[in-house]
Amino acid sequence: MDWFFAENVGEEGSTYLVTGEDAVHITKSLRMSVGEVITLCGNDKKERLCRIEHISPDGVLVRVCSAEECTHEPDIEVTLYFALTKGDKPETVIQKSIELGVHRIVPVLTERCISRPDNKAAHNKLLRYRKIALQAAMQSRRGIIPEVSPLTDLHEILKELSYYNKVILFYEGGGEPLRKIISEKDKKIAVFIGPEGGFGESEVAFLKENGALLSTLGKRILRAETAPVVALAAIMLHTGNLE
Repeated sequence: MDWFFAENVGEEGSTYLVTGEDAVHITKSLRMSVGEVITLCGNDKKERLCRIEHISPDGVLVRVCSAEECTHEPDIEVTLYFALTKGDKPETVIQKSIELGVHRIVPVLTERCISRPDNKAAHNKLLRYRKIALQAAMQSRRGIIPEVSPLTDLHEILKELSYYNKVILFYEGGGEPLRKIISEKDKKIAVFIGPEGGFGESEVAFLKENGALLSTLGKRILRAETAPVVALAAIMLHTGNLE
C-alpha cells in the first residue's frame, strides 16, 4: 500500500484532494487510476485507507474508507541529539534513525565538529534534512513525520533535558551497558552521540552534571554515522519495540 502524509484529512466518508508532488507521484510515477487505494497519514498517528475517486489537473480526489490508529509507531519517544558530522553523513543518520522509530532529531554543534556551516548553509541543510525525513517516514510507514530541529549548540539543550525519563550519552570512553540503564518503563529517552572525534571531556562533564548517564555500545569504536543507528536499534530492542 502506497503511503503518503497529508494535513487536515477527515474521518471515514470524507474526501480529500491530494495535490503537489504527491499527486504527480500517484499519477505519473505510480500510474494509479480511479478505484485504486492509497494510505494517507495525517501526522497524528492515524492511517486512513483512501480510494481514488477522481483525477484532474487540480490533483487526486480520494475518499476516506477507514481511519485507524497506526500500528507502526514505537511506544517510546526517543530524541536523538547527534553532533554534526561532515559531508552527507547526517543524511544517512536521519534516514536510518527514522526507519528505526526515532521521534525527533536534533543536530548539535560541539567543540570537535569538523562541519561548521554558516547560517545560510545550515538553513539549506535543514530543508534537505526535513525532505529526507519525510521520505524516510513514508518509506517506513511511520504514523508521524519525525521533527528535524535546526542546528543548535550543546549548551542550548539544557532546558529540554528535564522532559526525559532518561538521558543517555553514548561514550567511547566507557559506561554502563544499556540493559542496566533503561527498561520498558522509560517512555521518553534522550540520546547523545558525538562527532568524528568524540565529545570533549568538558562536554562529557557538562552532560553528566545535568543528568546524563554514560553508556557503551561495546568494545569496538563505531563510526559517527554508525553509532546512532546501533544505539537506536539497541534501545528499541531493550524496550520491546523490535518484537
